[in-house]
Amino acid sequence: MNYVFLMDPLDTVIAHKDTSLIFMVGAERAGHRCFYLAPGGMSLDGPRVQFNVTPVKPRPDRASFPFDVDEPVELTDEQVDVVIVRTEPPFGDRYLMDTWLLERLPDRIPMINSPRGLRTVNEKLWSTQFVDLVPQTLVTSQLALYKQFIAAHDRAIVKPTDAKGGEGVFIVRRGDSNANVIFETLSHNKTREVIVQQYIPEAERGDKRILLLGGEYLAACMRVHGSDDHRNNFFAGGKPAPAELTPRDEQIIAALAPHMVELGLHFVGIDVIGDYLIEVNVTSPTCVQECNRLYDRQYEDQVIAYIDQLTHTSAAAGQRVST
Repeated sequence: MNYVFLMDPLDTVIAHKDTSLIFMVGAERAGHRCFYLAPGGMSLDGPRVQFNVTPVKPRPDRASFPFDVDEPVELTDEQVDVVIVRTEPPFGDRYLMDTWLLERLPDRIPMINSPRGLRTVNEKLWSTQFVDLVPQTLVTSQLALYKQFIAAHDRAIVKPTDAKGGEGVFIVRRGDSNANVIFETLSHNKTREVIVQQYIPEAERGDKRILLLGGEYLAACMRVHGSDDHRNNFFAGGKPAPAELTPRDEQIIAALAPHMVELGLHFVGIDVIGDYLIEVNVTSPTCVQECNRLYDRQYEDQVIAYIDQLTHTSAAAGQRVST
């Protein structure tokens, strides 16, 4: 089958971390062909979606540019079997247009994850509807409300609504002389909302990334920050460690799973600190390679087997599995 990967430029891939790369490895191992699709690489020609793609072969043993590539080719939607969407936030006009074009694909083509689900779930805001699962949270562009929240807590986390990898995440303490300038910077001088959350002390021990496949538990690992940074994200220098599910984790998964299935969000990474759900990552969840090394597994094979089953199910039913 032909697997199309809509993702950021190939020269940005870090071989020992990248989840898209290891998914390509799993797809190739299962006998599939992989194609790289750049943002903006789709066209709509009447009823047909056209793909300008580059055939790729993953080479994870290379530290630099871990791919073999051929000359770009044109594929029609009749030649595409699966689309895996892995472009990183932020969610801009380009991203939005790509999701609209993806929705014109034939019903038989599964998408991981679905365009509707990607548009619906802001990774940092969507979870706030689960008020019993998340820490106390304020989303605002109003300085006065922000200052009231900071005054009510010893420490708070302040972050943008659309960044990734720990970008723009600050700890602000009550009485911090930098509190106002942090807010002004992240809110673009009070013109954009920022997220302000109660600080969870368990963050000192790291946060837990839980990977879900089809709404069910796949794997988990801790991300633990270094001595010189409070952020646990791997791209901010965090290190992986083994993790086990707690009853609270299982409660969180049970609350989210029906929504993930209904929205066609097949592969999801949720972040948990202590007893609290922090984020729901749907655009390009990571940590598969870290979990592989921690537990001596090849989780990508399980993911590809799941996707292959989706293709068989959708073909048999004559309808799209993920919408």
